[in-house]
Amino acid sequence: MKLQVIPEIEIIEETQAELEPLYRVIIHNDHVTPMDFVVKVLTSIFYLGTDRAMDIMLKAHIIGMAYVQTLPKTEAEKRINKAHFAAGLEGYPLHFSMEPE
Repeated sequence: MKLQVIPEIEIIEETQAELEPLYRVIIHNDHVTPMDFVVKVLTSIFYLGTDRAMDIMLKAHIIGMAYVQTLPKTEAEKRINKAHFAAGLEGYPLHFSMEPE
């Protein structure tokens, strides 16, 4: 009979201090980027539903900026960069920023 060796497993609990900081993503209005393109970016890059994306786009259009979502810092940076890249390919000045939560 063979003995089976069970590896020792150490459970490490993450504390809030070890988690990546959260950042608020903000969209800024411009007078060039088409509204349907803004909604497309919000749904395809930020994974928002169409209704929510429309609300955010309209708020930014009327007020000048709007809150999009809160994400861990590196994810916020990644999605903002993807959005800026997509807009740049189309020649649009669509702009997002982020601020600490």
